[in-house]
Amino acid sequence: MVTSLVPGPQGASILWPVVWVLVLVALVVTGATAWWLARRRRAGRGDGADVVWVANSAYLAKVPAFAAWLRRYRWWQGATVATLLLAAVGAGAVAARPVETDVVVDRLGTRDIVLCLDVSGSMIPYDGAVMEVFLELVENFEGERIALSIFNSSSRTVFPLTDDYALVRDELRAGISATDKDPSTFDYTGGSDDASILEFETFVAGTLANRSGASLIGDGLANCALQFDAEDTERSRSIILATDNFVSGTPIYTLPQAGELVRSRDITLHGLFGSPPQYQGTPEEIEYREVVESGGGLYYLADDPAAVEGMVDDVVAQQVVELDASPELLVTDRPVGWFVVTVAGVGLLLVALWRVKE
Repeated sequence: MVTSLVPGPQGASILWPVVWVLVLVALVVTGATAWWLARRRRAGRGDGADVVWVANSAYLAKVPAFAAWLRRYRWWQGATVATLLLAAVGAGAVAARPVETDVVVDRLGTRDIVLCLDVSGSMIPYDGAVMEVFLELVENFEGERIALSIFNSSSRTVFPLTDDYALVRDELRAGISATDKDPSTFDYTGGSDDASILEFETFVAGTLANRSGASLIGDGLANCALQFDAEDTERSRSIILATDNFVSGTPIYTLPQAGELVRSRDITLHGLFGSPPQYQGTPEEIEYREVVESGGGLYYLADDPAAVEGMVDDVVAQQVVELDASPELLVTDRPVGWFVVTVAGVGLLLVALWRVKE
């Protein structure tokens, strides 16, 4: 584990560069030793002892064909040395372990986030905006688990905590499409909006099972708090609640009681107050703010759906800061390139030796 590196790709490197140096030094020492021993053998036999002198042959050096042959011979000798060095450099690099390193924060994949959306009519524009932002974020998630729970008078789990991002994308797209239009503007008698009505009713199905009330915020939040599993594991757990906190009916849980349940389960609650500016400062808004901020969560006033993007970005960024204490260095061997260099060097060396012997 390392703590001084910035998370992200660190590039290619050689893990054991000293091995590479030792291989090259060994090659140079071996070549120098061979040259010195050969020279010593020639000196022991005496100067010219192994030379056969041929009379009247000095003119050969001036024959164009012989001179060209001699140049080719010297060239192939040089090529032999060069390809030997190439093969040695490649083999030394493979032995020295060429790698790519990447610093990752392993715990970034230990976040559980539940989107808890009030789907009463006034909240639909904000719900769609929240889902759109998370649809974009999913493309960069790796290991985070997301759940979507919607509620009105009763709750429905659209999908439980999962890192099956294909499923998440499909469900979020379906939710965005269903909330793309204001249901209060639908023509329920003329038939022109039947497809949109069916799509919306399918999405919110199960959220109006309690006929004695509507927009029961505390019950919806309590249900979201119960979405989290794996309580014996160290994970970051948070709920993003989007509501206007306008209750119609008698819930089992009040919002403060549901907030206590959330805190007791070590879950951070973040709140988005989805209501026009004239409703800010009302008792409902003040109560909502107090419940969220008393638990250390982030609270936002959504004057327009565009504010949602900043809210979600801040929530996710805060989670990153909290979990950014233990980056881990991942090392992946990448010997293929240098192995190809080694094989190419050996192949060219064999060709050069064959040509020299010819």
